[in-house]
Amino acid sequence: MRMEDMVIASVDDHIVEPPDMFDNQLTKAQRANAPQIQEVDGHQIWVWDDLAKPNIGLNAVVGRPKNEWGMEPHRFEHMRKAAYDVDARVDDMNANGNFASLGFPTYAGFHGALFVQRAQKDPKNAYEVLKAYNNWHIDEWCGKHPTRFIPLALVPMWNVDDTVDEIERVLDKGCRAITFASNPAGMGLPGIHRPEWEPLWEICDREGVMINCHIGSGTPVPHPSPESPIEAWITAMPMSISNAAADWITLEAFLRYPNLKMALSEGGIGWVPYLLERADFTNRHHGAWTNKSYGDKKPSDVFRDHIITCFIEDDVGLLTRHLIGIDNITLEVDYPHSDCLWPDFPEGVWRSIESVPGGIPDDEIDKITHQNVFREWHFDGMERAGGREHCTVEALRKLASNVDIEPVSLDGIAPRGYARGKVVTSEDIVGVTAPAEG
Repeated sequence: MRMEDMVIASVDDHIVEPPDMFDNQLTKAQRANAPQIQEVDGHQIWVWDDLAKPNIGLNAVVGRPKNEWGMEPHRFEHMRKAAYDVDARVDDMNANGNFASLGFPTYAGFHGALFVQRAQKDPKNAYEVLKAYNNWHIDEWCGKHPTRFIPLALVPMWNVDDTVDEIERVLDKGCRAITFASNPAGMGLPGIHRPEWEPLWEICDREGVMINCHIGSGTPVPHPSPESPIEAWITAMPMSISNAAADWITLEAFLRYPNLKMALSEGGIGWVPYLLERADFTNRHHGAWTNKSYGDKKPSDVFRDHIITCFIEDDVGLLTRHLIGIDNITLEVDYPHSDCLWPDFPEGVWRSIESVPGGIPDDEIDKITHQNVFREWHFDGMERAGGREHCTVEALRKLASNVDIEPVSLDGIAPRGYARGKVVTSEDIVGVTAPAEG
């Protein structure tokens, strides 16, 4: 296989919500009690009653020179249009050779923390606006290019009955994926081992709904110290989801529901083999006193049966891919965040593939790049697009001949949030990123 022959499906991208997202989903009266973009000190921020969230872009720096990156996009014009415009997003996907995309919220929090917070004051209003958000995402964002986007719904996690109702509602709209906290207990909600979540496990098992858990959802990724170079936080960030992975492996519901699946979103894969080795050792060595049983399985079996991973570039992970499970590995583009390789994602993935001594067989490449996604997320976009020949890196890039991929400097226009020329530390960044981690 050539790099150009790959079909790329990403299960971790991000949508910067446009200011008009509720215009077609709520009445004028309802919009008065819904989030709105307001101008505050030169910034565009979302305001919902007493909830004000700055940083509409959260690290949406794709398309800018790397020496200008940070966490600071405060206005829509500080971002590439494809961050918030669906037609422009498809153009950028074509330029990047990326056929299919699943997009997490930005303003709402990767797992909907905004709505959980709002529900503490007004649960009825929170649920009303959450449904409007899902309608916008499914009908307007994904619905405009249905062969290119995998719908992802928010759920009202503060009420499990409403959560099940919302899943049933979006199932009727063709959505079979939800975003969920990797650790609900970190948000003051029942932990995943509590019986309250049984109806959620049951419907997800029965309907084949994928539960997507993003890094930092429920438990924010900690900063070592204010003085720590920000590279320490960025380095450890993907692996921080390993704590959630260890917890989900022990979920009793996996032993009762064979079709229940969850995805570790934006976590990478290179660390997974040791986690599985450690989990098996722990149960084998400590099980006599911990009294934790996996039936006739090992913890690593439970992982391979129920948990999906994704990566951007991961040489070690591809080298040890069979220890992870070849059916458990998918790709993430992470557009428009700073880890994103746009417009060179295929080159990055191909470099990792070629780093494996002896190479990787074509059938395994197909599984990793798109088949596992199409199977686990029940996505038939390639069939509706007319077949593989229309969906490859080569075919898509031919459609993008008019897309300008040159970096655009905003030096002196978009504020950096940190001093030029010094080592950027957690102290420089943490106040900006904390609200989005929720």
